[in-house]
Amino acid sequence: MTAPTRSERTDRSPGPSYQDLLDADTREVPDFLRTEGESGFGIADIPASFYFDRDLVALEKERIWKTVWQFACRETAVANPGDTVVYDIADLSILLVRGDDGGLRGFYNACLHRGRQLRQVDGPVSELACQFHGFCWDLRGELARVPARWDFPQVTDEAFVLPQVRVDTWGGFVFVCLDPDQVPLRDYLGRLTELEHWDMAGRYVEAHVEKLLPCNWKVAQEAFMESFHVVTTHPQLLRGIGDANSQYDAWGWTSRAITPRGTPSPHLSYEPTEQEIFDAMMGLGLDDPRILELPDGATARTVIAAATRSRMAASLGPKADELSDSECVDTFFYTAFPNFHPWGSYNRTCYRFRPNGADPETCFMEVLVLSPFSGERPPDAPVRRLGLEQSFLEAVELGPLARVFFQDEYNVGFVQKGLHTLVEHKPGVSFGAYQETKIRHFYALYRGLMGI
Repeated sequence: MTAPTRSERTDRSPGPSYQDLLDADTREVPDFLRTEGESGFGIADIPASFYFDRDLVALEKERIWKTVWQFACRETAVANPGDTVVYDIADLSILLVRGDDGGLRGFYNACLHRGRQLRQVDGPVSELACQFHGFCWDLRGELARVPARWDFPQVTDEAFVLPQVRVDTWGGFVFVCLDPDQVPLRDYLGRLTELEHWDMAGRYVEAHVEKLLPCNWKVAQEAFMESFHVVTTHPQLLRGIGDANSQYDAWGWTSRAITPRGTPSPHLSYEPTEQEIFDAMMGLGLDDPRILELPDGATARTVIAAATRSRMAASLGPKADELSDSECVDTFFYTAFPNFHPWGSYNRTCYRFRPNGADPETCFMEVLVLSPFSGERPPDAPVRRLGLEQSFLEAVELGPLARVFFQDEYNVGFVQKGLHTLVEHKPGVSFGAYQETKIRHFYALYRGLMGI
């Protein structure tokens, strides 16, 4: 007997399912949006100690960060010979280098003499020289120079080649993997590669913000893996977002959520008009002047979809007119285990979450805005780094998203503090069976690798 699809199940919110909205689309929708993945990962609690147990930090390093494929940088950051990027994860450091032969390599970022990092910052170089004693390697990782070599009879060219990690690219992203036995990158990404439909490689980094947050990296990313929090954290969005009507799917190492917009939240106690839905999607308050009066019979979804097609024509050309209403309006947010979160269609947002060294109480959240363009590729934006005492509101390059991220960052520190108290009387965190599917899928993979 075939399991019921999400649209056929009865344990769901009132209102149209995402598949119902696709049925009403004014354009042909991509086939992969019609698919539904796994969403049943049980209802067991997740131990609260997962978020602050210091012993788990070392275990995560060995069983997560040393085994998985992980997003390190955009290809444009290492496009030319001599370009380097330092990618730090936990207390490990990887150095990505574009060789003079055009090859892209990833080296363990440590001098083989005394262990000093070869590079602390990104940027172009002609060689990989240690700033401590001057041991030097060429861009292919082969030993080039040793000061006072007469004093190192044990140092041979063969023994002192820089050790490498696996490197591969997809969608304009560079990935690294420290496990030689892990599956190839495309196999690992699996269904996430459907993002190729929206040309992820043909983007430039319009904005890149890194924020230090007062919480564990898992707490931070969980805030961006479901739409369940919208009803309380982002109430200004409710008139124009079907938060509880989202579709959640998981396959292998990856998962996907699709949150419909241009349709009201089932949490509302009234039915907003199409004009009110449109105004909410434009970020307007109840007393703000309207941007546009909708024609009689028009829906917010179709009006915004038409405007999006018109706007995207500058970068997409005739392809823009083929975009479905869903691609123009809805929110698609994907995850590749453990910490890579690109958005689909032309929403442009991409997240990465990393532990702050060996500290389980803080982490780095990064937001990249990946924008399509026409003509010559614009230069990528530099990284804006925000400390604990700063706010996403300072990241003006994020536009209206800065306010939304500020609402999210406000919660996560209090979650981290609360978990220390929660564990005193309730050992676990209780996630929803469906709306928090992506998080439950993450922990199915996490616990499997960690053996806990």
